[in-house]
Amino acid sequence: MSAFSIMGERIVKLNEVAQHGNIDAFYMLIGEDVNLLEAIDELAFVDTPLHIAASAGGPQHIQFAMEMVRLKPSFARKPNPNGYSPIHLALQKGHTQMVRWLLQVDGDLVRVKGKEGRTPLHDLAAAAATEQQLGLMDKFLSDCPNSIEDVTIQNQTALHIALLENNELDAFKRLVRWLRKNKSENAREILNRQDKEGNTVLHVAVSKNQTEAVRKLLNRGVNLNVRNLEGHTAQDMLQEQRQVNNGEIRDMLSYAGALSCSCSCLPKVNCYEYCVRKPKYYERSRILRKTVLFFERVRLLIKTAREGSRISNDDRNALLVVAALLMTITYQVVITPPGGLWQDNSGDSSGPHDAGTAIAQTIPHDAGTAIAQTMFVHFEIVATVNYITFTLSTIVTFQLLPSGYISALFKMALVQLWVSYYYTLAVICQSVPVFVYCLISTGLCLVLVLFAFFGRQFCGARIKWLRLDWIFYIVYACIMFLVILVFE
Repeated sequence: MSAFSIMGERIVKLNEVAQHGNIDAFYMLIGEDVNLLEAIDELAFVDTPLHIAASAGGPQHIQFAMEMVRLKPSFARKPNPNGYSPIHLALQKGHTQMVRWLLQVDGDLVRVKGKEGRTPLHDLAAAAATEQQLGLMDKFLSDCPNSIEDVTIQNQTALHIALLENNELDAFKRLVRWLRKNKSENAREILNRQDKEGNTVLHVAVSKNQTEAVRKLLNRGVNLNVRNLEGHTAQDMLQEQRQVNNGEIRDMLSYAGALSCSCSCLPKVNCYEYCVRKPKYYERSRILRKTVLFFERVRLLIKTAREGSRISNDDRNALLVVAALLMTITYQVVITPPGGLWQDNSGDSSGPHDAGTAIAQTIPHDAGTAIAQTMFVHFEIVATVNYITFTLSTIVTFQLLPSGYISALFKMALVQLWVSYYYTLAVICQSVPVFVYCLISTGLCLVLVLFAFFGRQFCGARIKWLRLDWIFYIVYACIMFLVILVFE
């Protein structure tokens, strides 16, 4: 019997052992040939014992796979004759625990490419429908965030595949939400990536008549007018679908400013002649263009704010707890300010007299006002900062509350609480500068928030390293310190 036939028999026996997950029998075979695993590893395409165990997926097979990866880590990335790695097989068979264990060994297994260049994330995007599968997708992205950038030999991303091959939109929504939540620097590039035929994810969503997917993509600010290899934009693909009722998609694309390739057939205008010979019309068009651009940016602001408020329940609960804590602390400061409140008017001479009372009588004051206001110069700054904190916390709480009749009652209560806070502050302060500081600080905060938003929207795509949110925090803190120094 030749050496090749003997080796073949041992590999067959080893695969049978792997099929049963018998570790003891495995070591008996290794005792017969200590080079057996090395011989298997030299083959470019082979069903290793790890492939067999991953396909079986039982508890005993997980133990067997653990032992196999410990001895031969390279088996975890080796393709079988069909082009699949062990994690591909475990995923195809629905063995979630086996997949999770393999990820614990090496999170980068999510990026192992199999047949047609497909990664496990691509396969999961094509099939994920249950909550367990969607949770596994979250783990893929958490363990290996860069896996979202991988493409197949067709140059398709996981987003392309989720729309083309998955009958449910849950996987696509989960991918888009992950891109938004993690603020990936390459998010815009990924959303606008073209496949082998030049189609972006928006092309695919329109061709599949997926209204919700189109809405999600428009909210993320994708490029509307990318042309595929046939020269068609998403608007062109929509116009070709005569037999499908997709009026909602047509309205969304038109409102967003999508164009068709036929726009290139419009008569061309000599810009020099237009500007020189008809300056009046040119000036009007310039003003109109600026006006339209302004309202478009306002619309983008409102749309992004609505999209940004769609956060997970865990994040919502955490933010509500923090906002409620800040509101409680700031309201308590107003009720019991530092130093307390005056209990009588400065002209009231009734009651026992002592040295402290005599000093108090010399200071003009009214009952119910803050003692610190008349005794300390910086009380106005404390009251102003407290007012800003309470107001911002109230706005955040207002925004985080869900819609509905019960929430409407809570929002009414929030408004009344803010009014109560404002008048309580007015009673204890009775100082015009405090309210001037409050108005100026609130306006400044609003301006900086708008600056941070518009800067991220219109500059962030070009200057990826610029963290405008941190610039906002630093600038606002510096201005507050300058205000304190000026009024010292």
